[in-house]
Amino acid sequence: MRHATQGDLDQVEALLAELRKAPGLRERKRGCFSRESRAFLHFHADDAGDSYVDVRLDGAFQRVRVTSLEEQADFLARVQKALQHTDPTTRSVG
Repeated sequence: MRHATQGDLDQVEALLAELRKAPGLRERKRGCFSRESRAFLHFHADDAGDSYVDVRLDGAFQRVRVTSLEEQADFLARVQKALQHTDPTTRSVG
């Protein structure tokens, strides 16, 4: 497993575009996102051409495979849920 190259990131550009839209995330360099002042996610690839993301969910980094469109959609849903869960503007009062 290695950090993703520019060519690897080209393969998941649509996923990167969606992550760039997520409120609260900032892309510090291509494929490396932070949330507030902490690293939040970055990409890896393997020699077989599969893509992975190390993402900080529930306080610890988890490795998630994001090679297929289905895997990417599931990953985005998990990120969006995590961002909503801790975004004070989305919490209900009461």
